[in-house]
Amino acid sequence: MIKVISKKNKIAAEIICDVKKLKNSELKKIKFALNKFGMIYFRNQNLSSSNYLKFAKKLGIPADYPRLKGLSSKYTKITVVERKTTDKGPSFGEQFHTDSIYTKNPPRFTMLLSKLVPKKGKANTEFSSQYLAYKNLPQNIKKKLKNLKAIYSSEGPISVTTHEREKEKGKQKNELTSKHKIIKKINKKLSIFCSPGHFISFSNLNKKEEIKLKRFLFRHQIKKKFQYSLEWEKNQLAIWDNRSMLHQATPFKGNRIMHRITIC
Repeated sequence: MIKVISKKNKIAAEIICDVKKLKNSELKKIKFALNKFGMIYFRNQNLSSSNYLKFAKKLGIPADYPRLKGLSSKYTKITVVERKTTDKGPSFGEQFHTDSIYTKNPPRFTMLLSKLVPKKGKANTEFSSQYLAYKNLPQNIKKKLKNLKAIYSSEGPISVTTHEREKEKGKQKNELTSKHKIIKKINKKLSIFCSPGHFISFSNLNKKEEIKLKRFLFRHQIKKKFQYSLEWEKNQLAIWDNRSMLHQATPFKGNRIMHRITIC
């Protein structure tokens, strides 16, 4: 029997269960919770790479990550998101973003499994609901964004946070770019779909308009009332809707190892 515990402003939910022993009816509840809350997490999940990948496949098709090599030749769909004490730059993912938005078809979901974490509360991941962000937009801005598209790049602002890992495990050398509509319909709800960490420009806006709209939108997307900060423990699994939830790593010094899978 699983238990779903709603968190702040219904932005997230903790689910109590063992993901290795799920019945079909329980899996349906997990999928429902993921669609409802945008981000869900599970404590005390001692998963092998095989267990982890098996569970991921119940949610969809694991995707390739174009920037880094996989965990091993056997587990190419699992990538390592790591922070080392010796790293000099910002933490991997230390800016609000949407994973792989610079691709034609960004992943639906992202999963992180904690393998090594600092003291609880020292290396959180922050999430910001883009359903709530859209709902709270002024009407004139909703109208302006309705048919607007933006251009994104793998070499956008957040790329500086991946340099340490790309030196060790880099895969894709060429810049990847994409164009997507800012407003997206997901699960019958409208969401802002814009990644500040990868943003290059809006399509068909002059520079003056772009600067003004960008400043407003980026501030609005990450208002504290839309956010939930996840405190990590070892063997904790988080899953979020990559299309409707921005996320970022918080700054910290120390070691952290996370195993990531993205889902098409």
